Amino acid sequence: VQLQASGEGLVPAGGSLTLSCAPSTTLYGFKSMGWYRQPPGKQRDLVALFTFGSSSINYADSVKGRFTFSRDDDENTFALHMNSLKPEDTGVYYCYAVQRGPGLATTSFWGQGTEVTVSS
Repeated sequence: VQLQASGEGLVPAGGSLTLSCAPSTTLYGFKSMGWYRQPPGKQRDLVALFTFGSSSINYADSVKGRFTFSRDDDENTFALHMNSLKPEDTGVYYCYAVQRGPGLATTSFWGQGTEVTVSS
């Protein structure tokens, strides 16, 4: 399974940007999917994660109210819509998915990373 991320860019503080991720397999094969980010010199942390079983979306506290996860079943993609961007949102963003099976096993996949820079 490959995850192809797109939408990187340089935006001013307060601006908006949308990242998109296109998996090479159907979204319905995933148990969960979402986005992580890694600021310069820091660890990779969760930004938003959608879980199919509960249809719930878990957001990092720092992005609640500003970022929105969405999925497009027709296009077989999922996205991260980022508004009111802050310089601290700068980092490399990774799309992520967990595939079910076989049996109770799961396999995690990462996109290649897309860079977001927010200027002050």
